[in-house]
Amino acid sequence: MDIVISGASGFIGTALTASLRADGHRVAHLVRPGGGAPGVDAIAWDPARSTIDLAGLEGVDAVVNLSGAGIGDKKWSPARKAEILDSRTTTTGLLATSLAALQRPPAVFVTSSAIGYYGDRGDEICTEGSAPGTGFLSEVCVAWEDAARPAAEAGLRVAWARTGIVLDPSGGVLKTLLPPFRLGIGGRLGSGRQWMSWISLADEVAALRACIDNPALGGPIDLTAPVPVTNAEFTATLGTVLKRPTFLPTPLAPLKVRYGGELVTALMLDGQRVLPEKLLGAGFAFAHPDLESALRAMLGR
Repeated sequence: MDIVISGASGFIGTALTASLRADGHRVAHLVRPGGGAPGVDAIAWDPARSTIDLAGLEGVDAVVNLSGAGIGDKKWSPARKAEILDSRTTTTGLLATSLAALQRPPAVFVTSSAIGYYGDRGDEICTEGSAPGTGFLSEVCVAWEDAARPAAEAGLRVAWARTGIVLDPSGGVLKTLLPPFRLGIGGRLGSGRQWMSWISLADEVAALRACIDNPALGGPIDLTAPVPVTNAEFTATLGTVLKRPTFLPTPLAPLKVRYGGELVTALMLDGQRVLPEKLLGAGFAFAHPDLESALRAMLGR
């Protein structure tokens, strides 16, 4: 197939590109000004100017949208929050309207969202049919998903990939957690009762590919493992796999100083207990359905 990916240089995009190319698919990346010269495997676009090479999109089989500024690397100042929102809605809206205008549109538009859509839900089980929550991340996800609606209204199959916490030692949360846990100073965050709906990077890539390949997968799709865990369970399991103690809770005060209280609360103390109802209903087979087996596979333990 011919597949176009935005945000292809990121943590997930890099792994997805490698997986698709390994199986013989042609993958083209959407490239912004200054991001590299467009060539055989690159399509020029500039979301800030609402421009894109429509000819490069004609006749492709699928488009996967993974663009968006990081949510956990800087304090949430008003300017940063605006950037987080705009980086998602602008890119998604440009792609959706562009795909809707093509003479030969792709069969599917897979566009990122996140389980932050559900907000902080305590012990409530959330699935694709659950209502959105409250708070900044939920508001971002609702607007992010709405930006893709022109493609759906034009008749394209649109899959909103509501991704959970993606785990792999090469990047993301796990890469950040490994150094303190290996030193024996990793611990739970807050009460530890908040839910963490996670997915291994390998299963994230496989699930995105299922969204591309399976005509039955449309609308919101939860990309999370079938066994979510609390933060306390996550902490204990990672400690067990690494054979390190996890008795002391992680001090939150230094994190709040560095990243701000709103970010720390939303990303570390709030939680969602999400079940991937649509993936399971479609017969998707998780390589890493439970946390301990996933961590042991990733860390060679």
